[in-house]
Amino acid sequence: MADDKTTPEGAAQPGTTGEGNQPEAAIAAEAKTGGPERQSRGGNRGGAGGRDNRGGGNRDNRGGGRDNRGGGRGGRGNNDGGEELIEKLVHINRVSKTVKGGKRFGFAALVVVGDGKGRAGFGKGKAREVPEAITKATAAAKKSMVRVPLREGRTLHHDGTGQFGAGNVTVRSAPAGTGIIAGGPMRAVFESLGVSDVVTKSNGTANPYNMIRATFAALADQSSPKSVSQRRGKKVTDLLARAGGSAAEVAADAAAVTE
Repeated sequence: MADDKTTPEGAAQPGTTGEGNQPEAAIAAEAKTGGPERQSRGGNRGGAGGRDNRGGGNRDNRGGGRDNRGGGRGGRGNNDGGEELIEKLVHINRVSKTVKGGKRFGFAALVVVGDGKGRAGFGKGKAREVPEAITKATAAAKKSMVRVPLREGRTLHHDGTGQFGAGNVTVRSAPAGTGIIAGGPMRAVFESLGVSDVVTKSNGTANPYNMIRATFAALADQSSPKSVSQRRGKKVTDLLARAGGSAAEVAADAAAVTE
């Protein structure tokens, strides 16, 4: 009889299942809760991982915001529309100040900037180092750029004079092939402006600051036939006809005037 009560090896005992002889009540509890206690803890850890994901997402979003703001700064810096500018370093002046510990040196830079298409400006900057002074002067020159009307995109429309302090300069239009007849700071102005034919003369001081200012004063007085015709309410052909020449030449010159 004892042999009949014994169960064979590996057979399920009453009230148990075949998987490790676990009680049926434990299996039912696991089915209801979705897994044993350790799996529940693992699920909580997974929830913590969700918190990490949320935190990482916020960090990524904030980082993206910073990148966007940086791009905005770059956009504000490129106010020239992305076009390439011609930068000319005209003069660097070194000054020294005697202090208790010795001498303290500083630098002043004069820079001319232009787009080669009729826009140019100049600026100056001061700093303890040369590169920083040039950077300041370039930024100031970009802010002070002015437009000068050009004839055929290569020379001035008419002669002019400019004066600033002891500097007195004269600028004259020239035929094609003349080149830039100018020296020192004035050459830098016309090269950055995009003028290829001009004759200039500087009388008085050789101070580069006064020469630059006098040159821009002369360029500020330049006017094109188109602007004069609009101001006087006349046609461009009527203004050019008074300068002489045949009707065909006047018509061709009027058609060539774009500004």
